[in-house]
Amino acid sequence: MSTLSPCLPARSFRPSLLDRLVSGLAALSLPMLFILLWSSGYVAGKLALPHTGPLTLLTLRFGLAAIVLLAAALTTRAPWPRRRADWGHLAVVGLLMQVLHFSCIYFALQWGLTAGVAGLLIGLMPLATALGAHLWLAEHIGRRQMLGLAGGLAGVALVIADKPLGGAWAAYGMAGIGLLGLVAGTLYQKRFCAHMDLRSGSGIQMAVSALAVAAVAGPTEGFAIAWAPELVASTLWLGLVNSIGAFSLMFIMIRRGQAGQVARLFFLIPGVSALMGFVLLGERMEPLALAGFALSALAVCAAAAKR
Repeated sequence: MSTLSPCLPARSFRPSLLDRLVSGLAALSLPMLFILLWSSGYVAGKLALPHTGPLTLLTLRFGLAAIVLLAAALTTRAPWPRRRADWGHLAVVGLLMQVLHFSCIYFALQWGLTAGVAGLLIGLMPLATALGAHLWLAEHIGRRQMLGLAGGLAGVALVIADKPLGGAWAAYGMAGIGLLGLVAGTLYQKRFCAHMDLRSGSGIQMAVSALAVAAVAGPTEGFAIAWAPELVASTLWLGLVNSIGAFSLMFIMIRRGQAGQVARLFFLIPGVSALMGFVLLGERMEPLALAGFALSALAVCAAAAKR
């Protein structure tokens, strides 16, 4: 007969502080990787646009991503949508989240918007997405989430306040339309395409997006390209890392949580984009912008923390 106390086995399986720390870091790795990959897209786009037009760049980006994703889907025998309506839903998400969003952002970048400010404007996404998810998807918004959203918005406002808004209203307006496309695509994805296979579903979205922008890029830009190392590197990064990696992570997180929770990660993107713009493009980031980034980060932590 054992002399061990019946309480000992339960204690022996209790996770240690180190185990909880490792588990917490693993849970944070996916959002942090998403933030870094997404933020890098604004800098890469800014580097590539002097060498080609916005729609031509998007044709290269979406076309490269579509080839890789469709090849992966065929090679791995991924399931394909069975109903015609599902194909239509995937096409709508691609047109909203990819074509409308990035076309507007790239035109804004070409018209003088900095990579950091582009990230700042897209950082307003959580408010619109949380409100849309509450109205359309009936997702609950708790008090702590509302406080987190308010704090994040205040942080974004601090960063934007550090950037003069005069002079480039067309660029800001275009970026605002891109924000609406991203919000609508995110909610539509959550509502109609939450269970799609990432390989085939993303491949369909990218293929539709490539055909859509190519149909306009040909007549308007003539697919004019001045090949340069910056363009090649940026296109590879945008097509493979940003389009495939960042959006796959986003769809995975949408599946695992509410659309409003995923959107709160965008409060961190303004500061990260501004930092990348400062390091790689020489865009200035003043102390007020740093304070706004810190406030947004604290707000995200407070809103996402478990009880």
